[in-house]
Amino acid sequence: MSSKDGTGVQKSETDKPKATGSVNEKLLCHYLHRIFPESSKPGPASAAHRKTLSFENLGDHLEKLLTEDDLPEDGRDQVEGCLGPKTVVLDHSSGFEGLLFVDDDLLGVIGHSNFSSIRATTCVYKGKWVYEVLISSQGLMQIGWCTINCRFNQEEGVGDTPDSYAYDGNRVRKWNVSTTNYGKSWAAGDIVSCLIDLDEGTITFCLNGQSLGVAFSNIKMGPSIAYFPAISLSFKESVAFNFGSRPLRYPVEGYRPLQNPPTSDLIKANRLLGYIKTLLSTTIDTQEEKVVESNSASWQLHGDSTVLMTLAHIFNHFSPLMCKVYLVEDVLMKFLLSILEGGGSVEEHPLIQELLDLFWLLMEDYEVNECLKQLMMSLLRAYRFSPIIPDLGFQIHYLRLTTAILSHEKSRKYLLSNVLFDVVRSVVFFYIKTPLRVNEAGLEELIPTTWWPTRFDKEGKDERDTREETSEERLRRRAYERGCHRLKKRIEVVEELQVQILRLMLNNKDKGTETGEASRYIFLNKFRKFLQENASNRGNPTVLCPPEYMVCFLHRLITAIRSYWDEGRIKCPGSISSEDAYVPPQLFYNGKVDYFDLQRLGGLLSHLKKTLKDDLAAKANIIIDPAEIQATSMDDLDEDEESGAAQRPSGAIGGATARPSWLSSPTLGRANRFFSTTTVSLMTPRRPLAPPEKVKVRTLVVEQRTEEDIEGSHSNDGLLLGRPLDETDQPIAEKSLLEILDGVVMMYNLSVHQQLGKMVVISDDIHEYTVALKDTEDKIAQCSSKKADILEELQKSQRVFAEKLNHLSRRLAWINVTIFSKEKMLDVYWLLRVCIRTIEHADNTGSLFAFMPEFYLNVAMNSYSALKNYFSPSNCMEELPGYEDTLTHLAAILSKHFADPRIVGTDIKDSLMQALASYVCYPQSLRAVERIPEDQRMAMMRNLLAPYEQRPWAQTNWILVRLWRGCGFGYRYTRLPHLLKTKPEDANLPSLQKPCPSLRLQKHMADLLSQDKDMAASFLNSVLNQLNWAFSEFIGMLQEIQQAAERPERNFVDTRQLKVCATCFDLSVSLLRVLEMTVTLIPQIFLDWSRPSAELLLRRLAQLLNQVLNRVTAERNLFDRVVNLRLPGLESVDHYPILVAVTGILVSILVDSDKQGISRATVVLLSDPCFQLRSIQYLLGEGESGATSTESKHFSLHTYTDYISAEEKQKVEQMLAFLTEESKQAAASTAPTSEEDLCPICYAHSISAIFKPCSHKSCKACINQHLMNNKDCFFCKATITGVDDYTIPGLS
Repeated sequence: MSSKDGTGVQKSETDKPKATGSVNEKLLCHYLHRIFPESSKPGPASAAHRKTLSFENLGDHLEKLLTEDDLPEDGRDQVEGCLGPKTVVLDHSSGFEGLLFVDDDLLGVIGHSNFSSIRATTCVYKGKWVYEVLISSQGLMQIGWCTINCRFNQEEGVGDTPDSYAYDGNRVRKWNVSTTNYGKSWAAGDIVSCLIDLDEGTITFCLNGQSLGVAFSNIKMGPSIAYFPAISLSFKESVAFNFGSRPLRYPVEGYRPLQNPPTSDLIKANRLLGYIKTLLSTTIDTQEEKVVESNSASWQLHGDSTVLMTLAHIFNHFSPLMCKVYLVEDVLMKFLLSILEGGGSVEEHPLIQELLDLFWLLMEDYEVNECLKQLMMSLLRAYRFSPIIPDLGFQIHYLRLTTAILSHEKSRKYLLSNVLFDVVRSVVFFYIKTPLRVNEAGLEELIPTTWWPTRFDKEGKDERDTREETSEERLRRRAYERGCHRLKKRIEVVEELQVQILRLMLNNKDKGTETGEASRYIFLNKFRKFLQENASNRGNPTVLCPPEYMVCFLHRLITAIRSYWDEGRIKCPGSISSEDAYVPPQLFYNGKVDYFDLQRLGGLLSHLKKTLKDDLAAKANIIIDPAEIQATSMDDLDEDEESGAAQRPSGAIGGATARPSWLSSPTLGRANRFFSTTTVSLMTPRRPLAPPEKVKVRTLVVEQRTEEDIEGSHSNDGLLLGRPLDETDQPIAEKSLLEILDGVVMMYNLSVHQQLGKMVVISDDIHEYTVALKDTEDKIAQCSSKKADILEELQKSQRVFAEKLNHLSRRLAWINVTIFSKEKMLDVYWLLRVCIRTIEHADNTGSLFAFMPEFYLNVAMNSYSALKNYFSPSNCMEELPGYEDTLTHLAAILSKHFADPRIVGTDIKDSLMQALASYVCYPQSLRAVERIPEDQRMAMMRNLLAPYEQRPWAQTNWILVRLWRGCGFGYRYTRLPHLLKTKPEDANLPSLQKPCPSLRLQKHMADLLSQDKDMAASFLNSVLNQLNWAFSEFIGMLQEIQQAAERPERNFVDTRQLKVCATCFDLSVSLLRVLEMTVTLIPQIFLDWSRPSAELLLRRLAQLLNQVLNRVTAERNLFDRVVNLRLPGLESVDHYPILVAVTGILVSILVDSDKQGISRATVVLLSDPCFQLRSIQYLLGEGESGATSTESKHFSLHTYTDYISAEEKQKVEQMLAFLTEESKQAAASTAPTSEEDLCPICYAHSISAIFKPCSHKSCKACINQHLMNNKDCFFCKATITGVDDYTIPGLS
């Protein structure tokens, strides 16, 4: 047959080509030659000499094209200068020292002991070589090279022995036995390149592609000397190595990676990709019977059989190559990224979706699975280890491709089910790393002008009064704010892409017969397991998600949840908006959501199921299966009441050690350490309209739950099974969103709050440097020009401080945008309100409140603390919507639950008490406490006034003191007078807040103690007992400290002992202040002797006051000597706080009371054998004679004019004059008492009481005090049934 294929020569009818599908042979041949052009080797190239191509011979043709450039098989044997296996990994069998976790690919490592070392399996002895280390944590590590003779231990690692060389970016040093400064500091997300030139004998390091210079020269070389890549790292530090198994991120010309790249496969993959690109830009026009160019961006398959068969031939060779990580990263990822380079939204590039369709169509399932896994790993690694540049271009580029891949439904579901959360750390995609070096990140361009606050009040707090700014400061501040705004706009682009990725994962409308469950339900189950890992392995670094990732993940998740929540409300108008979101209480007890081993408010879940099973049946229509109670009882016995014992499921996947991944390799998977969760057996009717019929709910593993199990159907309520009778039936939101919201609250509790606290340290550093800079500038202004050397040093310090402040202010700008911005503050505020509403709804369930996990209360307290302490002053909490109302609701929760009997955990009870104590320190939150309903306020005060025995009373006492501070005698200070000149402390501390007493709560206290005489007596008795204990302990410790200080080794006073001593002193002062408040508000408790125990309480009070005065005011006493030592840790111990507290009590009962009360108080005080008038004179600086002492420096209230008013001083002078006169009269009228008539217990008072039935005698004070705690006789131990008055015979 004589036809011409591409020449356009006319053919006869008989010579017409056969059709192949819809394309004739000639057109197909032309098309195939266009897709698969002949090689560029010399030879005939005209169309006339091309062989005819069809699908029958295309396979052979393609095989020939792919093999014509084949290189010899890659092999280590052909590379001179390198010894070891072809695949280079870490030597986990013999080349390590210490305890390490090594990843499954033997490239990632985590230190798990003091200082662990490990080397690679391959060494080099000639030539130029390089490997890369991906820094996952920025702690103490030494990275470099060592010989096989190096011996490391827990103290000495790479660089600490003669033939090892290392770079340490944590301390910015190089090591080879000795150490010197070298290089730059590294941060998590950096890449270190380690280069060795064995021709010249040098070792060099690069950081993110920038050479740090030659570190070592003239290294030891010669026969039997070969160098291994090696690292030493401290506990929890982690890295991942790249010896050449993946493309080097920063290749260096002339240096080879230790592992050969797969050159032959690379050529094949690139050639095949070229064929695919040509195919995408080539179209067959069947009408015109010609092959035409087209735009590949709009290419679609359209079921064209010719194109499909052509692609099948290509993929026959391309698919196996796409299972190799090097080729996926170097070929496929680069190609997909190039598709998106044109800009525009991801939706404007449908080609990636078409390509993914092709992958699923033409590749075997295992091939496309491996390809997608490797692609996602490469993307995540590239995103995490890309340098920060001003426009964040790298991060945006990789996130756009991630978004495009996850937009493909089948790929998304596969990745969610098998890769994201399981193999790669998908949380990394939501993290925006903070640059350590602001110049490299381009922050100097974005924020050319820096600014920091320069005015501080007495407490060191920024006054933020812009009216006092100079015009220069104002211009600088505004320029800085404009720079911060530019930075914010750029970061918002990245955050929007991250939210878009999460929205794709949370899609619940993509359920399909082929692709299975909707994405959201796959995500939900994986997310729950992710939370379980982080909740159950708090100390295991191989499993924990780093907290800095958690913070970013939390904010993106909140944004995504709220957007879906409000979209759902549009479809269901009756549901509540995200602004009013909360988690319904039934999630806590119906067993549908697994809370692992997290503590419940009422204790162990197994215990709650047993004790509250009747309440569950009555209030929530839930019946616990008796078999399950039996099983949990057995668990309790087996575990010997260990925490969380009964909550451990029976089907745990046992005992395998976790595969390390979270802190080392950025992508490798974690072992399945998740336990099965056993749901409570429940019954399903919504309302108990008829006797409930028991229905068992099947036990589900978390990952096996379906959409119906979560969302429910017409026959069940899904996650909301067991709605309490009092709970409204208004729809809330899609039930899956409720569980994710519950997980978000848990995330905040696990590590987010702690991380927010860590990030505040930069603000603290700025404050310290600002103070130092201002101090230096003041010294320069005062320095004489004659002292040139001093002036030069000061100016040098000034430049260092200013440079550091410039650096820190730019870093702070980044942190304020990514972590402490207004939007992030609103997220945390929303979380606070979610917790408040959730707690209120759970509280309404009565006893079932005990099922609530403790972390809800923790998050409510911590998120409020974060808003108040971490986000200000960059953002003002008072500007938040509904701020005052939220404060009031939180105040109601704290005031009610700090003494809630349904809460049994001591830690959570202490946290509630501390939160309430902090709450009443600040004016706004204290006013919120005053706004809660009166019955709640009274209940709170009643709980605060419970006796101090057998409960943590110190915080309670502190709360009462804060309510009084500002009203007491000389009690209007913020810092103690003698501490004013010392370094200012953190002004945010509750103890340093200005006094803000609460007259309303004081009145409630007065009403309660006035009306309830028994409560008043027991409360004051406990306060006096604790005061006696605290002051006695304080004096005992003072004696020990004095003895230690007098020894030659006086500098060895135990710091812990000093701290305990200071604490006992502070407790004594606060107890005295509570007594002052009581005696001022309700003097009748002590002075109205018709009340039971009034006289006894007054006598005990007088006795303790006299003891305190005598100990503190004696001449050259123990107290004076220790105070004058001014030991660090005892700063708060001084005369002023304790003496003014005692003075306040004395003034109240001896000056401010009525005539009868003053008379009774005077008699009791003067009759106490410990009373000394000299102690009262000491208060005003007077000696025994009444004249003011002019000897050594004496304490005197007269010297504290800023703290004690003239009226208060006048009252003290009046009290002193009165007591002087009364003591003279008492001394003149007192008749001598026979020793036989004195009380045999105290020997201070006459016998005045006789006991029944044993007839033993003592004074009334001793027996009354004894009977408050014990009913047995002092002498014979008989039970005392009554006490009668006793008059000494012969006395009228």
